[in-house]
Amino acid sequence: MGHIVKTPAGTFRANWRDPSGRQRAKTFRTRKEAAAYLAATETTVSQGTYVDPAAGKTRFGTYAERWLASRSVEATTLAGWTSRLRARLLPQWGAWPVARIDHLAVQEWVTRMGRELSPATVASCHSLLSSILASAVRSRLIAFNPCDGVRLPAQRKRAGGQLALTLDQVQELLLPSVPKWHRPVVAAAAGAGLRWGECLGLRWADIDLPDDDDQDATLTVQRVVIEVNGHSADKPYPKTAQSRRTVPIPRFLRAELLRHREQTKDVETDRVFTNQAGDPMLRSNFRRQVWRPSLVRAGLLGNVTETGPHRFRATWRDREGVEWSAEFTTHRDAVTHVAVKAAGGLRFHDLRHGYVTWLVSQGVPVNIVQAAVGHEQASTTLNRYTHTPADFHRLIRGAFAPPADEPLTKEDNRRSNEPKEDGEDAP
Repeated sequence: MGHIVKTPAGTFRANWRDPSGRQRAKTFRTRKEAAAYLAATETTVSQGTYVDPAAGKTRFGTYAERWLASRSVEATTLAGWTSRLRARLLPQWGAWPVARIDHLAVQEWVTRMGRELSPATVASCHSLLSSILASAVRSRLIAFNPCDGVRLPAQRKRAGGQLALTLDQVQELLLPSVPKWHRPVVAAAAGAGLRWGECLGLRWADIDLPDDDDQDATLTVQRVVIEVNGHSADKPYPKTAQSRRTVPIPRFLRAELLRHREQTKDVETDRVFTNQAGDPMLRSNFRRQVWRPSLVRAGLLGNVTETGPHRFRATWRDREGVEWSAEFTTHRDAVTHVAVKAAGGLRFHDLRHGYVTWLVSQGVPVNIVQAAVGHEQASTTLNRYTHTPADFHRLIRGAFAPPADEPLTKEDNRRSNEPKEDGEDAP
């Protein structure tokens, strides 16, 4: 049992034993304060929720490094956590005792970041801080997680990201704008719903391309390539067990793969998609050198128009929606400038979102779409990967075309011609 003693200085010292049996004490101005604290402390000891008052003096930076070293996760996840910890969390919280980090301080930090960073980045930083402090709660360093209840910035819709490209737009606008060497990897994301790492993990042995056009062509996802700190490495298994799958190949993807197999027959590798040296592509290089310029050439990001002999006007919008323009002497320079300066634009991964949207819009059952893209939950397929198709007006009009409303019309006509029963009013 705890007890209270009066000190020579006239204060009151609450004494108790922690769960390990070690004697603890804390001094208060009045006996009432000491008694209240002692009662609350003994309750936490009996309930198993006791937190050592001295434990919260541990510096956040010290605990965060221990927490990070204890994690057993994928290399890409660990690299992301490390980057956010070094860039955002340690500069703010590294020297703070974990017990001094309170709800208001976290809210102020989140609000400041929201003025400079995207809502998604703020949310990821808050999530990492919350995970570390939740571990501190379980380690009995602090009594509760100060990240709970913090209001995060609202997620804004990305410009141009609300509508999924139609299959015609991919084949007629996007693919012709992509350099021939890289066109098949774009077609694989659009025509088979593959993730970037799944595309790079493909081997020619994973692709079945029968010589007979009437026979079904398929590809099998069974490994991926991951990229950590600018270096790529093979991982012998995909993201989840459901991600290991066999996917049918549509005709336009089949044609691209056949052409690509012919143009890469002298490359000494069994990888399907590589750079021209035969090595796995880096996502950042592909995005900067191939993907973004292709969007500009396709008219899907900014605009480049010829204004005269050797004169090209580049037009684009920044993150605030302000329109800018500049003149260049070559089309290539204008395209490159827009690719760098324009905000937003289609992501490579959006092709996978578009793939799901096309299948759902064509009436493919969601459980089959889920299997085709390797999702663990059907809710992920519907909630995160289906978007409004660019031609949704046509789909809605098609639903009301004569074949669709004919049964309803016939039923209405039949009912209108039936004799009315006694007491039944005419409509």
